[in-house]
Amino acid sequence: MAKKPLGKDNLGIQKVMRMPDYLGDAAGQFSLNAISGLVGQLTYFYTEKVGVAAGAIATALLIVKILDAFTDVIMGYIVDHTAPGKEKYRPWILRMVLPVAIMMVLMFTVPTNVSTPIQIVYMFITNFLFTAVIYTIICVPYQAIMVVRTNSQEERAKMGTWRAAAGYVSGMIIAVMIIPITNMLGGDQKAWIMFSAGLAVVSAILLFVTYKTSKEYAVEDGQEAAAAPEPEEESVPFGEALKNLFHNKYWVMALILAVCSNIFYGLSNSSGTYYCKWIYGDDNLMGILGGVGLIPTILGFIVTPILIKTLGVTKSLRVSFVIGIVGNVLRMINPYNFVYNAVLGCFSTFANIPMMCLLGTITAMSIDYNEYKYGKRMVGSSQAAASFGSKVGNGLGTSLIGWCLAIAAYDAAATVLTPAVKQAIFTFNIYAPLAMFVIMFIVAMKFDLEKKLPGIREELDKRKAQNK
Repeated sequence: MAKKPLGKDNLGIQKVMRMPDYLGDAAGQFSLNAISGLVGQLTYFYTEKVGVAAGAIATALLIVKILDAFTDVIMGYIVDHTAPGKEKYRPWILRMVLPVAIMMVLMFTVPTNVSTPIQIVYMFITNFLFTAVIYTIICVPYQAIMVVRTNSQEERAKMGTWRAAAGYVSGMIIAVMIIPITNMLGGDQKAWIMFSAGLAVVSAILLFVTYKTSKEYAVEDGQEAAAAPEPEEESVPFGEALKNLFHNKYWVMALILAVCSNIFYGLSNSSGTYYCKWIYGDDNLMGILGGVGLIPTILGFIVTPILIKTLGVTKSLRVSFVIGIVGNVLRMINPYNFVYNAVLGCFSTFANIPMMCLLGTITAMSIDYNEYKYGKRMVGSSQAAASFGSKVGNGLGTSLIGWCLAIAAYDAAATVLTPAVKQAIFTFNIYAPLAMFVIMFIVAMKFDLEKKLPGIREELDKRKAQNK
């Protein structure tokens, strides 16, 4: 039975994506968020299960992220300089299937019968390999696939929504289940290793699914949507590519949004565990909070496409950031009541969903602007914004938790909550997320590229016609 033609989007661009395409593509985000979600739990694991000081952990993780910043740009450069005629993106995903599974387990096999400096060295090496190498090699090409798979902004936004949904499922599995399951398995280091091993198998399989279902140019039902894929553009020298990117104000804005949204994500991965343990008195309440958090998450994925269709990309982001600001301001009125804070926490969860869905779309817009301004798209280098922002944001969020606890002289074995530790927990649970939403709202107010895109595309079409 012949498939129904897909038609064109509201800008007249041919659609090429069907449901299996969206699902296969989104599977990769599950694995990427499993990596970032586990990294977000490391501060809690290292302090509570291994016994390393919070300050030392925060500093080691920050150094990893500083080094990590360079690997994104390098990987983008490597991708952009792949030899013409060869696939640029998919092969990298396949190469990382096995390394992902191995490193997910090694992250938690910290030796316990050695000195603290050796433990910190082990943490540093495994974190660097996991995030700066493996995550980067997957993420930069994976983000670039969104740009080359379809030319439709509508389909890119839908891809972003499906990716965010899959990523959030991964994140929620970790947030909701890791504490109850590891406690059920004994609550020790071995229990965490068992949990990570199960997640490693699932993540590796889903990465392979993404590899098999991805395409490197727009095709519909096995036929190319255009006469031929986009022609290979001339490689841009490394220094010139960096200069062009940082002179593209929209790419810089996308980078800021990526960093801020992932600081929020990094904080939410493990900050709630400390809140439940010390403010509410029971870390098993994380399971309840995670379950409650599913409500705004599901609602967010339902509402976001409606917001996009009604308001557009940037206005949808502005509305969501206001919701996040209001929710965190209200939490400051009574930060101790479980029900009150659980409800208001839903505001923050909901407010970050549109950003998760649309970061790839925002970055893709900046790539179109690259072509308009410089005549080069620089897809791989540009997508380093999303990868860089994700890793550095998560790293800063995780490190912020460790620094706050270190400043407050946190002791995991303490039986009484000190005022300093209480304020530290409030800082990374309420004050820091509030600051991120304020910054993102300001940036979104400045982002005016969406309304310029039709004119930009018209100009690009004229240039291409003249060059034929």
